[in-house]
Amino acid sequence: MKSIESKELIMAMDELEKERGINKEYLLESLETALVTAYKKNFDSAENVKVTIDDKTGDIKVLSLKKVVENVDNDMLEISLEEARKEDKNVNLGDTIELEIIPRDFGRIAAQTAKQVIVQKIREAERNMVYTEYNDRKGEIVSGIVQKSDGGTVVLDLGKLEGIMLVKDQIPTETYRVNDKVRAYVLNVEKGAKGAPQVLVSRSHPDFVRKLFEFEIPEIYEGLIEIKSVARDAGSRSKVAVYSTNENIDPVGSCVGQKGIRIQNIINELKGEKIDVIEWNEDPAIFISAALLPAQVMAVDIKQEEKFAQVIVHDDQLSLAIGKSGQNARLAAKLTNWKIDIKSESQFRELLEKQNEELEQEEN
Repeated sequence: MKSIESKELIMAMDELEKERGINKEYLLESLETALVTAYKKNFDSAENVKVTIDDKTGDIKVLSLKKVVENVDNDMLEISLEEARKEDKNVNLGDTIELEIIPRDFGRIAAQTAKQVIVQKIREAERNMVYTEYNDRKGEIVSGIVQKSDGGTVVLDLGKLEGIMLVKDQIPTETYRVNDKVRAYVLNVEKGAKGAPQVLVSRSHPDFVRKLFEFEIPEIYEGLIEIKSVARDAGSRSKVAVYSTNENIDPVGSCVGQKGIRIQNIINELKGEKIDVIEWNEDPAIFISAALLPAQVMAVDIKQEEKFAQVIVHDDQLSLAIGKSGQNARLAAKLTNWKIDIKSESQFRELLEKQNEELEQEEN
């Protein structure tokens, strides 16, 4: 059957394989399957048929598959041995024979079906390419324009597809307006209900801060300074622990920049979120003390196995060490991955006195 412009079809498939990477064999199989469905629908047929397309010439054959039987009960699905041997002398009972049929006007139906299948497969290929592109960008920062913002999920136009920012991934103190340009961190890429990829993005994730540091601090991007950990209350405060093996590099100073210009660029992106940059230390006592800045720590007692630290501060430093609603202590614990208990000097003395009294009573 050549009314579908067979050569043009094969040429089109060859071109799609070359330019868009859509496998020709996959296209042919998809088209053959679609043509079987089209045949049964348009000819209201209960026949068992298959369609083949020659991958060189593009010629289409419609074949009726019939089982060879002694007595025919259903001539749509069966053929007698006598009739079958007119087509193939070697056929036997129980075999399946393929008989070519030439349905009327099927060339027009085939042409329409081929066009639909190719358009569909091109769309699928484009979606897969976009999915792969953005899947490779997981963990990066992308820019988009706010398309939808109604107090719930924010939808960003990322160019080729949409970015979805759920409420939990938004900074609580920010308001997003339609047409605002927004930068966000790519959390994940998922395939939606219709196969179209969706990019899940976040501005509240701690790694958004980590990536902003990589953008603004060349020494981090080049690997001269390492970000060891990030703890964050999005919209309020972040603590970032940095470290350098190079003794000539001040990791905290490099991140803050001259007159604070480097860190200010990050604060501006986060709409005023406070950022504490802390030097990481392999000694947990020193690291925990630094993590509790701006409070000044008197002493740290470490219980290594339990990863528990008892911290003592001057009386006037207690509220600063704990922070508003416990924020400073909570972020320090997240940053260091240690349980931290903070007591003032007076509280610690009272505790020691009480313990001493209990010991004396036991001895007596």
